[in-house]
Amino acid sequence: MKKLPVFFMAFLLAFTSSFSSTTKTLPEPENTFIGSWTIDVVGGGVAWLKVHEEQGVLDAELLWIGGSVLPVSDVYLVDENTLIVTRTSENELKTTSGKARTHTRTWTMRITKINNAIAGTMTGPAWGKTGENISYFTGSRMPDVGPKPDLSTIKFGKPIKLFNGKNLDGWRTIDPKSPNGFKVVNGTMQNDPVQPENGEHIYYGNLRTNQEFEDFNLKLEVNVPKGNNSGVYLRGLYEIQVVDSYGQPLDSHNMGALYSRATPSENAEKPAGEWQTLDITLIDRHVTVILNGKKIVDNVAAEGPTGGAISSDVFAPGPIYLQGDHGNVAYRNIVLTPILK
Repeated sequence: MKKLPVFFMAFLLAFTSSFSSTTKTLPEPENTFIGSWTIDVVGGGVAWLKVHEEQGVLDAELLWIGGSVLPVSDVYLVDENTLIVTRTSENELKTTSGKARTHTRTWTMRITKINNAIAGTMTGPAWGKTGENISYFTGSRMPDVGPKPDLSTIKFGKPIKLFNGKNLDGWRTIDPKSPNGFKVVNGTMQNDPVQPENGEHIYYGNLRTNQEFEDFNLKLEVNVPKGNNSGVYLRGLYEIQVVDSYGQPLDSHNMGALYSRATPSENAEKPAGEWQTLDITLIDRHVTVILNGKKIVDNVAAEGPTGGAISSDVFAPGPIYLQGDHGNVAYRNIVLTPILK
């Protein structure tokens, strides 16, 4: 392993010293890595790891910054405070003769645990070039999601109209340096991430509300042209998929799904180009989605963030954010109603 940079050594020292013997800790199972861990990647990005054991065999699922929650290739203990997790993917590489060869590429997480916190590295081949990439991270144990809330007892506050139909007041790109593909057209918020015919790909920004929210009900209408997709993020943590999936088999990446975490119970999407309604409730880390009048995700536990999350803190207030870096999509009538606690 490469020698850790000075800044990360200082980071680890501060991390270690923050967990003194007087720190109140949660009860730990026999294998103290078993459970869910939320992770912050140094330099930006959120990850999530769940470690579990079945009939004496250790296993895990991993979300690394973007994409889906996926099973790992291997997971094993080095000692009681050190865990190794590997993840593989098949990559097609072209030879000098122009033929393609498939290689299995491996990324390795080395995790050190201190009480209910972790720190470590993710090491693997660099994307699109020679050499090695190493990322540093810290994380903490996540409490269990808990039982399903009783939705019949919810009390709501005053509805908040998030989009005025005239301009993008109240919204901003998450990264102020990223170009914004959203604009207002005929009372709708439309994203059009136009790419140049020649030249480098433009990475458009995601659009978020200035306001941040705790638990709520969110209603909106969305129109997805054929072959396009986007996403609605709840508190900047959980993506509700927006995609042209009409006529496709049920999948956790279809319209209205809690992305890669909850598969819709039925196909309720409309054909591409038609306006569709989403009615979403987030309460106590549980998600309910009603698509076009049909309940397709019923009070399902959100065990952790989804790919693209902007925060690892599942208890903190956060914004609504709309994916802007994928494709054409239009939104209108976006109304959030806070849940009173």
